[in-house]
Amino acid sequence: MNQQNNNIAYFVAFCIEQYKHTHNISGREAMRLLDNYGVLDYLAENYEILHTQSRQWILEDIDEFINIRKKHYETVSR
Repeated sequence: MNQQNNNIAYFVAFCIEQYKHTHNISGREAMRLLDNYGVLDYLAENYEILHTQSRQWILEDIDEFINIRKKHYETVSR
């Protein structure tokens, strides 16, 4: 694994841990939510921009991303 891939993996792991702690949920539940809504891919694909932001900003961005996806899925499933 090259250095860039390592950096992305560490960043995604950091985000998972921070999300878990912030929302007081298990690691399993955090992974399920982040995977179901495509957050893990979003974090990896946008690493260059996101890793420069603050912890709080990233967590707010993740929450916003999930809320947008939830609304989209609700609209599509009607």
